[in-house]
Amino acid sequence: MLFRLLRPALFAFDPETGHRLAIDALRALPTRKPQRPGSLAIEVAGIAFPNPLGLAAGFDKDAEVADAVLGLGFGFAEVGSITPLPQAGNPRPRLFRLVEDRAVINRMGFNNAGAQAALKRLERRTECADPGVLGINIGANKDSPDRIGDYATMTQLMVPHASYLAVNVSSPNTPGLRALQDEGALAGLLDAVIEARADVMPVAPPPIFLKVAPDLERADIEAIARIAIDKRLGALIVSNTTISRPPLRSRHGAQAGGLSGAPLRPLALERLRDFRRATGGEIPLVGVGGIASADEAWERIRAGASLVELYSALVFEGFGLAARILRGVEALMRRDGFSSIAEAVGSE
Repeated sequence: MLFRLLRPALFAFDPETGHRLAIDALRALPTRKPQRPGSLAIEVAGIAFPNPLGLAAGFDKDAEVADAVLGLGFGFAEVGSITPLPQAGNPRPRLFRLVEDRAVINRMGFNNAGAQAALKRLERRTECADPGVLGINIGANKDSPDRIGDYATMTQLMVPHASYLAVNVSSPNTPGLRALQDEGALAGLLDAVIEARADVMPVAPPPIFLKVAPDLERADIEAIARIAIDKRLGALIVSNTTISRPPLRSRHGAQAGGLSGAPLRPLALERLRDFRRATGGEIPLVGVGGIASADEAWERIRAGASLVELYSALVFEGFGLAARILRGVEALMRRDGFSSIAEAVGSE
């Protein structure tokens, strides 16, 4: 309720300034402990998640507020995307609220302060007795002559601080990046990441999650599924933003970049089901894209997602959304006769 009263004032700022204000507000919050396991707990890729709801990458690009996010009720937080070197990203304006569509278009371009700045914060977190579940989303610098090398470097740097490592080859805002989803390129990239991980942590390393685009053809989906199973990835994150454009009402609807929020929901759900079929349930899936309610999170779980993530919905609903979704999911789980989230996964 408070957020809805404040939203007109917040929306008076341009979206990127509003985002910065949200980060600063979270930094000012008193430190709260991560969520404890309860009735919604689930184990995925060997990680004990206290609940299946996470904050997707893109919000906390520089790992500034992971602890505050976990204190809000999220079962896990995914920071980044982080690149080896700092980069400014694409020219502003590059972030657009599509209020009428409850959507966002961004063409940020992996803007972040670089690996070393993030490491200073992550090293402090690693020293905590109970740091919570943290995913670190890694990317390559736009002008890098060796993007696979960038992913290997980021793996070596971030593995000691990550509950899982998310390899992002699906952003539409770094030219040529999505080409790394092609079968041959993807296999080579993952081999480099897996080797780099073993160099740093040969025993009990964190799992590797792969984040894919929703704009994939059937053959791409099947190839990625085969590779993910062959490389024994921890999970597939389905999906990133879309470059497609369903009908939109906002005047910003023609802006270039990745579309997220409510209009992405049908496509992201379809892709989740596609990957569930293609993997035969052999690899966990993380459902992302257009989730803004308990019903939508529950639909994604029943369609095959062991975990779900959101981000754009916070722009319109505020941070109280996490607790509301979790209460609703618990009620839906009981209504439908399931004793655990794991039991409900893929049960549609």
